[in-house]
Amino acid sequence: MEITEKEINHLADLSNFSLDEKEKSALKTDLQNIFKYISKLNELDTENVEPTYQVFEMENVWRPDEIIPQDADREALLALSAEQEDHQIKVPKVL
Repeated sequence: MEITEKEINHLADLSNFSLDEKEKSALKTDLQNIFKYISKLNELDTENVEPTYQVFEMENVWRPDEIIPQDADREALLALSAEQEDHQIKVPKVL
């Protein structure tokens, strides 16, 4: 894949990089080498290969939601806070 000067400048603008001509030339060469290497994947025969979405046998382990009674009640927990307002714990604003 041939990479143009326009594409290099566009990438530099998107990345907010200031590149001199030597750096642009090196980046162009590097990107062309990367694309050439990646294009070798097109040579692979994947005709009878199933798509792989996960390489490990993993699955979600679900548990049922259960309400477990607690020793403390709402009023006891609110009493532990420094400030309360409308039956809620009042905290400083965080911006």
